[in-house]
Amino acid sequence: MFEFQKLIVYKKAKSFHKDSKQIIKNYSITGIERDQLHRASYSIPLNIAEGSGRYTNKDRRNFYIVSRSSVFECVSILEQLEEDQEIPKSNYQEMLEKADELSRILYRMIKNLE
Repeated sequence: MFEFQKLIVYKKAKSFHKDSKQIIKNYSITGIERDQLHRASYSIPLNIAEGSGRYTNKDRRNFYIVSRSSVFECVSILEQLEEDQEIPKSNYQEMLEKADELSRILYRMIKNLE
């Protein structure tokens, strides 16, 4: 098992991506919204994994920053989907809470690497 696979943030990021895929499927999200949400949510665990394999704190930190930025992108997409009434407010709120937790964990990881 790789070290990143043991990280709680990685496990939570994978779960967030899975939940995003479920929203796409359950509510028949199509077009650019589907593609962007899938790509952004997938980017979160991928950048955590890639960053954990870097040798310097600066490199690792940059990947965690990209991962956190992808969390923000997902929130923006989900917000728009909720405002357009393509997903229920309850799903949006649930995902927002998960995104907030991911963002906070990643923020601490980034700050610890300064």
